[in-house]
Amino acid sequence: MKKVFKWIALVLGVLMGLIVLAVLVGYVLGSSQMSRTYSVTPEAIAVASDAASVERGAHWYAVLCEDCHGEDAGGTVFFDDPTLGTFIAPNLTTGEGGEAAEMSDEELAMAIRHGVNHEGTGLVVMPSESYFHLSDEDLGSIIAYLRHAPAVDKEWDHSRFTPLARAMVGLGMFGNVYAAAIIDHGAARAPAPAPAVSVEYGAYLVRVSGCAACHGAELNGGKSPDPAAPPGPNLTPGGHLAEWSESDFVTAMRTGVEPDGEEMDPKFMPWEDLGHMSDHELSAVWLHLQSLSPLESAVEEDE
Repeated sequence: MKKVFKWIALVLGVLMGLIVLAVLVGYVLGSSQMSRTYSVTPEAIAVASDAASVERGAHWYAVLCEDCHGEDAGGTVFFDDPTLGTFIAPNLTTGEGGEAAEMSDEELAMAIRHGVNHEGTGLVVMPSESYFHLSDEDLGSIIAYLRHAPAVDKEWDHSRFTPLARAMVGLGMFGNVYAAAIIDHGAARAPAPAPAVSVEYGAYLVRVSGCAACHGAELNGGKSPDPAAPPGPNLTPGGHLAEWSESDFVTAMRTGVEPDGEEMDPKFMPWEDLGHMSDHELSAVWLHLQSLSPLESAVEEDE
């Protein structure tokens, strides 16, 4: 019996040693990701200051940025956990502590489109893999809005990872939290289609809105990097929306309520942001989703 306990103790000791080693390796890898720098040539973006461009930028801001950076663009703490850290979406206005007050148009474009700050390091949880595909006109309009939005005086500390979070990042437990690491920064972008109620424009809206991050590259189901998030359902005609009408879809995006009365959790499905899309934009998204091949779901969806 004593030998059995000795073997159990030995096995447990080896397992604990492997766990400690994995945590240490993860910590080193995670710290390396956080300090990595990227060589990205700033792009010259035409930033118009006319009222129409600023209004268009405000529209895009509401759809893409408001959830993290706040309705007033003054920034928010979008995640705070003592075991993992504090993650902050900074103030983007021209007020004190605001990024638009300190960064050039080219630097703002690099941050939005490439996920890289003016120091060359990656921005954490910045979905630039989607924003990379924004047209120059749409990107320029967002910057125009940030230049003209009411100034908010609010200074924030930097986002902070605990050692445990660094180890988990290094081990890939949150997916890739730095979009800059997965973007082909030198790749050419396909020209954006003209705004219209069309399949092509719907595809553009789906792409820049980052739907693939949760619903999969083929939109037939996927999983958000957030461990707490449920599976993203299949959006092709072979899945979750099969029995929906266009009216059902628009209503769900506006109210967060599905046709069967199920309420979508805005923490995981950003319907409040997507609901800022115009009727024409939502119709274009619907047309694109309906044009997809009906695929089987890649994930088991929650009932």
